[in-house]
Amino acid sequence: MRTPPPFDLSGRAALVTGAGSPTGIGYAAARLLGDLGASLTLAATTDRVHERAAELGARGIPTLGVVGDLTREEDASSLVAQAYAAHGRLDILVANAGMVSALDGDYLAGSIDETDPQRWRASLARNLDTAYLTCRAALPHLRASGAGRIILVSSVTGAAMAMRGEVAYAAAKAALVGLARALSVDEARHGVTVNVVAPGWIATGSQTPGEVTEGELVPAGRSGTADEIAAAIAFLASPGAAYITGQVLLVDGGNSIAEERRTPGP
Repeated sequence: MRTPPPFDLSGRAALVTGAGSPTGIGYAAARLLGDLGASLTLAATTDRVHERAAELGARGIPTLGVVGDLTREEDASSLVAQAYAAHGRLDILVANAGMVSALDGDYLAGSIDETDPQRWRASLARNLDTAYLTCRAALPHLRASGAGRIILVSSVTGAAMAMRGEVAYAAAKAALVGLARALSVDEARHGVTVNVVAPGWIATGSQTPGEVTEGELVPAGRSGTADEIAAAIAFLASPGAAYITGQVLLVDGGNSIAEERRTPGP
């Protein structure tokens, strides 16, 4: 069955960062974008990205895997150059890198007392600079597309809420919203849209037992799935989302709007 035109990505090329984990949001988003017709470039910090690229290639989706540290300007520029060389164009950027890196498993959590300047800068580099550097490198190609799409993956933490002991992470994820809104204003004349997807509690391979419990307390009664976040990303990447820009889409099972956490009585 043919994909309806508002969702058809045939002939478009997408770059997805943070796509090394087989259970993560980045890989789920890439898989769905590919199934909708896009050719793909996946980026991650370790060689496991080549396994993800091979899996998608086996599905008939043209896919390139690239290893790099996107906190480094030269790596971000090289990634974009390789993506463009592989597919001859770049139409979609999903900036998902951040949170936990497989190369460096330190989550960088901590209160302000526990977050010294080095830890602060490391968290901002991982969760904010990666998006900034990749966007900056990709924008010439996205402008040339005439229908470029940027989707920044933030979090309800920072974008709408906060957690204990997450000062730097919350600051970085909130900053992604400001980055998206500023870019959306500057790039609208080029046909480029820039939006944010902010996941809540999501059941990926990195979810902790405590996070599983938190997910059970949201109005939906469960954590979300990587595929549910991917669906939001794919919509914002689609032709049908051409008039949506500068927006934040929270995908959190109602967690950010529910004031009460007690189980309702009879």
